[in-house]
Amino acid sequence: MDSEGQYEQRVVWALVGSDIGPLLLAATRDGLVNVVFHATDAVRERALKRLAARLGTEPVEDPAAPVLAEAIRQLRAYFAGERQDFDLPLDWSLISGFNRQVLRELAAGVPFGSVVGYGDLAGRVGQPGGAQAVGAAMGANPLPVVVPCHRVVESDGGIGGFGGGLETKRKLLALEGVLPEPLF
Repeated sequence: MDSEGQYEQRVVWALVGSDIGPLLLAATRDGLVNVVFHATDAVRERALKRLAARLGTEPVEDPAAPVLAEAIRQLRAYFAGERQDFDLPLDWSLISGFNRQVLRELAAGVPFGSVVGYGDLAGRVGQPGGAQAVGAAMGANPLPVVVPCHRVVESDGGIGGFGGGLETKRKLLALEGVLPEPLF
């Protein structure tokens, strides 16, 4: 507790290897708060500094923390083809407003092995014509893979953009059976 009797925020983090490269996972007492793609040393350091600034405390490496251990277990099962959804507490504090609304709808309403168009997702949250705003929400997703922004595609059949890179998006969609496995 701090000097005013309030519980201090604790942020824990861990690295997990995956089929799409190393992922940085971070959690608070409320749940998983961040997933970061391609967590090389430089990316990890930037992400941890950003988290410290946003959450007001230095993240501590603790892969044994219960929420991280469970997230690692579920992610490994997902990449092994043994799990289709995630059952983890999520801390939505890094995102708010429209972006949070869109991401919650995505998490709840677009199951494994399916995709949704940017415009369709905008319509689901009461913003028809808001496809570009949905694209911005996908780019701001602090919890990729767990909140499956890779499942959002262009209405004309294009794959769309992706913060983790298009090859990562293709691999995730192939894992879910939406795209064929890349030949090379």
